[in-house]
Amino acid sequence: MSNKKNINDMSFLDHLEDLRWHLIRITIAIISCASIAFIFSKALFKHVVFAPLNMKFPTYNILCKSANYIGVETTFCADKLPAIIQNRTVEGQFSADIWTSIYAGLIIAFPYILYQLWKFISPGLIEKERKHSRGFIIISSLLFFIGVLFGYYIITPLTVNFLINYSISEIVDNQIDISSFIALVRSSVLASGIIFELPIIIYFLTKIGIVTPQILIKYRKYALVLVLILSAIITPPDLASQIIVAIPIIILYQVSIYISKAVIKKESKKVVN
Repeated sequence: MSNKKNINDMSFLDHLEDLRWHLIRITIAIISCASIAFIFSKALFKHVVFAPLNMKFPTYNILCKSANYIGVETTFCADKLPAIIQNRTVEGQFSADIWTSIYAGLIIAFPYILYQLWKFISPGLIEKERKHSRGFIIISSLLFFIGVLFGYYIITPLTVNFLINYSISEIVDNQIDISSFIALVRSSVLASGIIFELPIIIYFLTKIGIVTPQILIKYRKYALVLVLILSAIITPPDLASQIIVAIPIIILYQVSIYISKAVIKKESKKVVN
């Protein structure tokens, strides 16, 4: 394993060697978590991956009760979704099992991944910066997991329900390939997790001088349009679903402005002192 040296005494090759060991640890963590997910893969598929296909899914129950309360007819109250999941290749189910376990391992190991990345960059920080950035792992992980839950309980069921119930003709049956369905769940969950990292991304972009609060405020209206477009892409084309997805993203953008202001204010105090 690498021997830690003073950051100022390390050559470019020393930094690469250090990075290599951090990446090895990250890979081992992901593989270990993926192995655990693979062992319990039947439960993972039954209770997590395929759960949005069951009309007893919590999101459907809430939306069904809401629709009944206001007297609106909705597909969220149906007995079951008009579709079956099928496998059309010899290795299809095994491949789905392996890749789902890997992505599950990636999500589970996310805090450790952040920890290893922080361990790599922290020697380049001064003691005061290192002290204040320790909460980065907790906050980033929390935001990521909130985003994952939002993608799983909001975006995924809304998208699944809309696309499966969408019909161009009664003679067409929905026989959905397993890889297509898993890809939908995976992209919804991971995309949401990454989007919820926006405040952290803005924090670092502000720290290195690429972003300022003025820029964020100036382009806020354009960001709002972009958010609405993004919501329209990742959700069913109905206004309610788009609003549900757009609201947290807009809140995250506003929070990012405050974070950027706080960083600038802090940097200004350093210059004065």
